[in-house]
Amino acid sequence: MSAALEFRQVSILFAQNRAGERNLGKAGQALRDGAARADIARKFSVNVGVFDASLRVESGQICVLVGLSGSGKSTLLRAANGLNRVTSGDVLLQDGTELVNVASCDVGTLRRLRRRRIAMVFQQFGLLPWRSVRANVGLGLELRGESRERQQQLVDEKLELVGLSQWADRPVAELSGGMQQRVGLARAFATDADILLMDEPFSALDPLIRSRLQDELLSLQARVHKTILFVTHDMNEALRLGNQISILDGGRIVQTGTVSDIVTRPVNDYVAAFVRHMNPLTVLTAEMVMQPLAELQGEQSWLWLDAERRLKLQTGPQGQALLAWRDGVALEIAALEALESANGAPRLMRVPANCSLQAVVAIHRSSNLPVLVDGVAGLAGVCGSAQIVAALDQHRQSGPAGTPP
Repeated sequence: MSAALEFRQVSILFAQNRAGERNLGKAGQALRDGAARADIARKFSVNVGVFDASLRVESGQICVLVGLSGSGKSTLLRAANGLNRVTSGDVLLQDGTELVNVASCDVGTLRRLRRRRIAMVFQQFGLLPWRSVRANVGLGLELRGESRERQQQLVDEKLELVGLSQWADRPVAELSGGMQQRVGLARAFATDADILLMDEPFSALDPLIRSRLQDELLSLQARVHKTILFVTHDMNEALRLGNQISILDGGRIVQTGTVSDIVTRPVNDYVAAFVRHMNPLTVLTAEMVMQPLAELQGEQSWLWLDAERRLKLQTGPQGQALLAWRDGVALEIAALEALESANGAPRLMRVPANCSLQAVVAIHRSSNLPVLVDGVAGLAGVCGSAQIVAALDQHRQSGPAGTPP
């Protein structure tokens, strides 16, 4: 997989005054020597936005930057399209077959990248309230000089994509907050940019609308496969949306990894505190909770699925689930897709590895049976009451006992 966007040892420092401008080099060296942000501001009149940040954002992935206010996440995001000037380091953007360094390219190149390669969705929508929905979505195309026919074609496509076709000619000011944010999404998609920068786009919305828009973003992403750099202070949102998550503290990236990496292997107390206050039911997955197949007891081609040894499973040579028995009575094995067609008889359900713990708990509760977890190459493990309770208990006890972020 190739990187669509890459930050290499990026530092972004802001001079408070002319003395600060002269001290940028000294401030950078002091940071490298381990000086704190507050000391840098006091001694050199320089505010530290980001220091020595390195990050690869893979093509077609959602990378989420998360941290407290002032941690540097929005500052780093805005360096991706040149809105924040980079003091040192490189910001490399894939432009066809070439890499362009946004931190050092000329004004003409930066203007072209902003019009065609990278788009932004703002927290406060950034819409023109006197314009119609259609006119707002087409603003970037208009500024780019596209023909009226091309503008109409692209705008109609993107309005349909976000479910706003019937609102096209309404003044945008008449729309709800959630619908206005969908207009912002459609405007970003209309430019056909490969990279989307999303700076806390849902944080101003109420929780229900926010959850719906998260679902819509994931649904859209499954169809359009954009590269998305997403900023949030909400760890639940980060874990729900991100293929990759980077956590910032004090202007530095302290950990980057998958959801599983962040949840199960936090590198320090700061990351652990974020994880501790997430909702484990919506964030943990079957793969994170399951007991691996290799740890189950059994003989030859069958395995015990419970400690009481009432439930056993026969597996095939490729790890596929073949037959199951409880107390010597055969059980049906069914995939998750067949859940709705259950006739009341107990069934041993199979779920994908990324199935949420919330869904696993619901299935387990309805059947009073463990849940089988499918991996890439056959059966990967099992989630029963013991694994579910252990996961919830571990989450409850994890993280520092101090004040949550």
